[in-house]
Amino acid sequence: MTSSEQASQRVPAEWADTADEPVAEGGRIAVAGGERVHVVESGPPDAPTLLLSTGLGGAWFDWEPVIALLSDRYRVLAFDRPGLGLSPAARRPASLRRDVAVLADLARTSGGPVTVVAHSMAGFHAEGLARLYPELVRALVLVDPSCEERVNCAGLRISAAVHPVLRATGAGLEATRLSRVIGPFGRRVTLKQVTGRGEPVPPEVVRSVYGRGAVLGTVIAEDVAYREAAADLLALRARRPLPDVPLEVLTALADAGDALEWTGCHRRLAGMSPLGNQVDLPDCPHMVQFDRPDAVADAVDRAHGIVR
Repeated sequence: MTSSEQASQRVPAEWADTADEPVAEGGRIAVAGGERVHVVESGPPDAPTLLLSTGLGGAWFDWEPVIALLSDRYRVLAFDRPGLGLSPAARRPASLRRDVAVLADLARTSGGPVTVVAHSMAGFHAEGLARLYPELVRALVLVDPSCEERVNCAGLRISAAVHPVLRATGAGLEATRLSRVIGPFGRRVTLKQVTGRGEPVPPEVVRSVYGRGAVLGTVIAEDVAYREAAADLLALRARRPLPDVPLEVLTALADAGDALEWTGCHRRLAGMSPLGNQVDLPDCPHMVQFDRPDAVADAVDRAHGIVR
């Protein structure tokens, strides 16, 4: 059975309903970091726990090809950040502080410590969690993570100010049903730039998620907050050490602008832990979990001392 077929079985077109909020099969709405977030669980409940976090604008089902390879031996929790996927609209602006708090509460309620598997900008949040709450982190697997070594946001912090505007924009797009056209179209255009594969779930699932106005507003909000989160992480690095945990960094080079610079930044990131390891994926684009789910699964196993 292909990963898409497995995804189709696990995430049907019709949603179950919990407290008047839609969730995927195996999902629930959890309170974490003062926000309500959609969490989908699979795998043995007594197995080591993985906490999966997508990149900017992603949804829980981005991880379906990876989950298909890992859920036989790991307890997998894939979640949507506030306002994304099937999570309700965020109460607070996107920020490193907010998203680390969400991760921390999810790790605590899962019985931690956990291995955080984070894609793209979610790498900021995973590293922040490890630095602020080392007792909650067993290992980090960063999948083509955002890598910023020099960011200056002095006087340019606007994410808190635009948060209510973007939330209202999302609600307006929802009310006028424009989000049902704009969202899925934007998703298709974006994916063509970062992967050679199609969606891992049926079209109706994608439309159900990316047709939400809250998702569109949140994608813009996360983009606005990106540099602020990067600057906050750089400041945190100066104050809090990274614990000596396994740190796997996967580097996608097929669509990297400057391959040497991108690899170098990722190598320095992996070098922050004595247990760090960086792996180049020369022919893989940014959505590694779509194009090379096997590389992600191998990195998770290495982080747990499993050699296959």
